[in-house]
Amino acid sequence: MSKSLISRRPRIGRGGSAVQSAGERQLSSLQRLGWKPFFQQQLSLAELGECEVVRVMAVHRSQLQVAGERGEQPLPVTPVLLAEDIEQRPTVGDWLLLERESGKFVRRLERSSLFQRMAPGARQLQLIAANVDSVLIVSSCNDDFNLSRIERYLALVREAGSRPYLVLTKADLCADTAAYTGAMQGYRDLPVALVNGLDADSVAQLRQWCLPGETIALLGSSGVGKSTLLNGLAGQQLAATAAIREDDSKGRHTTRHRALYPLAAGGLLLDSPGMRELGLANAEQGLAATFDDIGALARRCRFADCHHDSEPGCAVQAAIDSGALDERRLHNWRKLEREIERNSRTLAEQRAGDRALGHFYREVQSHARERKQRGD
Repeated sequence: MSKSLISRRPRIGRGGSAVQSAGERQLSSLQRLGWKPFFQQQLSLAELGECEVVRVMAVHRSQLQVAGERGEQPLPVTPVLLAEDIEQRPTVGDWLLLERESGKFVRRLERSSLFQRMAPGARQLQLIAANVDSVLIVSSCNDDFNLSRIERYLALVREAGSRPYLVLTKADLCADTAAYTGAMQGYRDLPVALVNGLDADSVAQLRQWCLPGETIALLGSSGVGKSTLLNGLAGQQLAATAAIREDDSKGRHTTRHRALYPLAAGGLLLDSPGMRELGLANAEQGLAATFDDIGALARRCRFADCHHDSEPGCAVQAAIDSGALDERRLHNWRKLEREIERNSRTLAEQRAGDRALGHFYREVQSHARERKQRGD
């Protein structure tokens, strides 16, 4: 999202709010930003008196945009915020403690959830957002619809510990929406909504998943209509939109930065750039939860080390032969399992290398101090 678009995000004025609805007044300014007992319990008595809590609404190169009881304010990115471990650096959705008088950064509160991906073409993780309660996985009723990609998003969401929902957009442009909703019938624990993002009544059904005090993220590839949904849920034009390419249903990036947008009902909505590459790492639990049906079948195989290929007594292959399990789903599970194993190994090697390099630097500095003390 460009800086000009960030400036159009509804600002939270002095006291933490602008115009408030009757339902919104029941929440404090911090609660409207997603403050919960989970975070309150992390504060000491001293911190309650000496510090203020703020939430990261957007991250820019040289500053963070944060919001708290005193409204929105910029927070310069100082070296103390740039932790050596990328996972410890503040990201959108984080809660921070600042000194009440000076405004200096004190510490980041423990997260209730964390979304991260393997950075494309890199050997490190990239933070997406923190402390997200629910995720609207957005796909379109066109060539963008891809079950394997949806399963990838599900693994990410469930690893983070958030609640997933699926939103199928562009229903007004599709002659046969039953083909898309029918493809999701096997995902019984995944609520699905079919919407026309340009129809306010159609978008209104999503408000049941955007509750006051909750933080909701929109995830999906470019062109699926995330920014249109954001505008529809907010009731005003907050983000730019653009048409997709008709030949392949792919979209152009209209959102440039991840940012949180306050909604009138008291919730927060995270809009993020479309991510075609969503590398998974350290997501074993999310993968197991997404493919729990395959896991249940595997436990019924004759051999504990069954590879689910041509072994006798393989319950997984038997389910494929009977039509109870889609072979594509098995292939995608294997693909994601290999990817997670590979990326997790890469991260472990990278961290080991970083520790070795840090040890080397400390030894060099120690020897330099010893030489200086000896007068060499």
